Amino acid sequence: MDPILITENIVKKYGDYRALNNVSVEVPRQSIFGLLGPNGAGKTTMIRIINQITMPDEGKVFFDGNLLKPEDVHYIGYMPEERGLYKRMKIGEQAIYLAQLKGMSKQEAKKQIKFWFDKLDIGDWWNKKVEELSKGMAQKIQFIVTVLHKPKLLIFDEPFSGFDPINANLIKDEILNLREEGSSIIFSTHRMESVEELCEHIALIDRSNKILEGKLLDIKKQFKTNTFEVGLITDQKDQLLKELSGKFTVRNADFKSLEDDLKLRIKLNGQESSTDLIKYLNSKAVINHFLEIIPSANDIFIQAVKQNMQNG
Repeated sequence: MDPILITENIVKKYGDYRALNNVSVEVPRQSIFGLLGPNGAGKTTMIRIINQITMPDEGKVFFDGNLLKPEDVHYIGYMPEERGLYKRMKIGEQAIYLAQLKGMSKQEAKKQIKFWFDKLDIGDWWNKKVEELSKGMAQKIQFIVTVLHKPKLLIFDEPFSGFDPINANLIKDEILNLREEGSSIIFSTHRMESVEELCEHIALIDRSNKILEGKLLDIKKQFKTNTFEVGLITDQKDQLLKELSGKFTVRNADFKSLEDDLKLRIKLNGQESSTDLIKYLNSKAVINHFLEIIPSANDIFIQAVKQNMQNG
């Protein structure tokens, strides 16, 4: 399926500083795409360009198969990290006003706002002002005004900031529902556990350059280190450890409270396969668990950024 959004060789400069350096990404349709990177990497600049808040100095942006144009704002929803609600305006009136800016009629806006207010159990907030709400409550309003015009592309920048665990889980479920209903989603966060839960594809930007992009599962495979966690039952721990250390790289030896239980992380050297390791261990001990260590999104983030720093 063709991407909903493509950026081609985007360059953005502020004086002598390059905020983005020839960054190209593709956001698949009806997916959750993680736009990741350390503070100051260039993520917010990219998001601002997609929303046409600022324009690139070089490069092109394609949306829904065509060059991005001003009226595409009606098909994009953006929830920024720094929220933009009017504190002294009544919530219902404000939601209608913001919906009309996205091209909705007043009648349709009221219908959709009522639907979302009821869905998120805030139906009695209509006449409240934003300044009367907690940060989490204000976040719910911001979420609603981002999604109520049913955009093709949704951009969430740290969407769980300010939410308690219950409401964060509620919003996470709604994001997944929106994806199932056909929306494509760009998700920017520093919470790698949320990336693990939600994102199918990611791009990692560091120091203005894209350094990784692809399916999260494929990237995890690229970063695997042929390391396995094994649980062994043996009455000859010392001898087994000595033999293993001569044949493999053995880490994190963990003698548990049970006398004959040994948990190890073993990294394969050379041409050995996991089958070879299992066969060898079976000849020396009883295996009670065996699993491959797959790097987490957090592990990949840290390793890729460190490598990029080392490469200059």
